[in-house]
Amino acid sequence: MPRNPDRRTAPADPEQGGRPRRRPQRSPRPGRARRVSDAAPGPEVGQEFELEVGPVAHGGHCVARLDGRVVFVRHTLPGERVRARVTEGGPTFWRADAVEVLEASPDRVEPLWPAAGADGVGGGELSHVALPAQRRWKTAVLVEQLQRLARLDADWLAEHVTVEAAPADDERRGLHYRTRIDLVADADGHAGMRKHRSHDIVALKKMPLASAELAAFAVAEDVFTRTWTPGARLELVAPSEGDPALLVDGEPWRRGKPDSRPNARRAVTEVVTGPWGTHRYRVAADGFWQVHREAPAVLTGAVLDAAGASAGELAGATVLDLYSGAGLFTLPLADAVGHEGRVVAVEGDERAVKDARRNAHAHGQVELRLGAVDRVLAGGPGEAEVPAADVVVLDPPRSGAGRAVVDAIAAREPRRIVYVACDPAALARDVGYLAAHGYALTGVRGFDLFPHTHHVEAVAVLDRQGWTVDETPGQYA
Repeated sequence: MPRNPDRRTAPADPEQGGRPRRRPQRSPRPGRARRVSDAAPGPEVGQEFELEVGPVAHGGHCVARLDGRVVFVRHTLPGERVRARVTEGGPTFWRADAVEVLEASPDRVEPLWPAAGADGVGGGELSHVALPAQRRWKTAVLVEQLQRLARLDADWLAEHVTVEAAPADDERRGLHYRTRIDLVADADGHAGMRKHRSHDIVALKKMPLASAELAAFAVAEDVFTRTWTPGARLELVAPSEGDPALLVDGEPWRRGKPDSRPNARRAVTEVVTGPWGTHRYRVAADGFWQVHREAPAVLTGAVLDAAGASAGELAGATVLDLYSGAGLFTLPLADAVGHEGRVVAVEGDERAVKDARRNAHAHGQVELRLGAVDRVLAGGPGEAEVPAADVVVLDPPRSGAGRAVVDAIAAREPRRIVYVACDPAALARDVGYLAAHGYALTGVRGFDLFPHTHHVEAVAVLDRQGWTVDETPGQYA
């Protein structure tokens, strides 16, 4: 794919926000993780200014300028004129929330989740944007990040990068898709969520992104009406098969009290069905699993298509499945390679690997490796060598794979790499790293699996230069 030396685009949010994901699977490194600053606010915080709003930026903001200073503004749209209140100051840029719309964009709608508006909870910052415009927003972010960080050609990206809706989301107005929600109790014991970039908790009466089954379960368990221990963490799960589950501070609850039974449920069953077949998965109730009700099937189809399974190209192949979790992609990849092939799955979470062993017990062609991906790929004392591969599939956490993992993947010379990404900036950075090893981006599909938020999932395909690329859409598209 052509490279683009022109990287003059809208500035990116230097602290690109992202949804919570599984823990990064890298070997520990010294230093503290970044967290929301507890420093005293600057004198500009709380002041209000009238702003002309410019383009979107990664992180759920739009870019405005005030006397030459960049201001990242939430709850607005490109082309609008708004009154905005500064929420964070600083010497190089400010953050602000739009508190009054003076001139509205035609893409603005009445917010479908008012509690996620200015001074509200994080996680619904695009609920004021019409769904088609949300997808255009996310497409623009994907294109901008790949252009700016990976230096790819803007025209090629504009032609080939799209963001697709998940099945039935338009009919549901982008609501009721989450099969998992995390809540925390405020100082008065009311369940809620934290404010954007804050430790403060906003109590909620409902969570409109929750699936109908999860919402009904929350009512049955009095989640939003009873008083909890302040600071308690509540995790609610409505799996595709079986009853919902509630964990409070990691412990199972049932009918309004801790479930002390020896067989209290700490795991759920997920069933994923598509043209490739049906697979059942045991998953820890508070473990990692895609939260959108359709995401497991949508992403499995996209990964199989990208890897060449639809054309029979994986028969007998060796596939590395990195950051493999409980085996969402491992099982259908095992079917695709057949008994003569091999799937080596690497995952750093011990509990997820335990689940994956149970899920893949009937697939003798699957090998499971426990450990941080960079360490397992690097080998060394006590580590079995990870083989060369025909295809590598990876689904890293929000921070991406990083240079060490990219170098280790490239050293195995796969003909194709399928990269599942939940952060456009991390994806773009790693695409740039892979380009240095001779891998060209040949396709990107974005998926709007988090309506009303700025988050977007993407499946990128990179082929080693010199290999013939079949660009015909597969049957799983």
